[in-house]
Amino acid sequence: MRALAAGMLAASLLTACASMEPAAPQTEIALPRLARSSADEIVAYMARLRTLGAAAITGEVSRQRQAAARKPTDMARVKAAIALLVAHNGDEAEILALVEPVSRTGPGDVDLRAMASFLHVLASDRRRLRESAAARVRDERRAQEQLRSRADSAQERAEQLQQKLDALTALEKSLSDRQPASR
Repeated sequence: MRALAAGMLAASLLTACASMEPAAPQTEIALPRLARSSADEIVAYMARLRTLGAAAITGEVSRQRQAAARKPTDMARVKAAIALLVAHNGDEAEILALVEPVSRTGPGDVDLRAMASFLHVLASDRRRLRESAAARVRDERRAQEQLRSRADSAQERAEQLQQKLDALTALEKSLSDRQPASR
């Protein structure tokens, strides 16, 4: 009896499993790929620049200049400005000329405009620092020249005084070498 009950239980379970519909295979839902934002592109570009050596950065500067000249999009201008800024020998006037139109454009990519404004401020500050450093160097050279001139004048004065002292010493010696006149 027990065997019969176990068999019936197994048969009913198999029947129940057979009556169930097979589950549909799971398919992955394709999410639309989000386009890379300009901020993502700028960050990726800066990360790539960071890995480059000095010679490679110089090559990148010329490549970005050419790209901005061929197709002067806002992104090309910003990338060229970033490359010039990273190169440390980039001309601030050129950087400002590249980013000024981007930072002034009205509607458009906010991230790109913000980066252009940031680069504009950096280039302006760098220009101001270079100009103030150049002014300090000029002032220091002028001060050194004045000190050198004063030192030369003091040296000439010392030589003149030494000549006078030598003349007075010679005069005193010639007077002491004379025999005192007897009275």
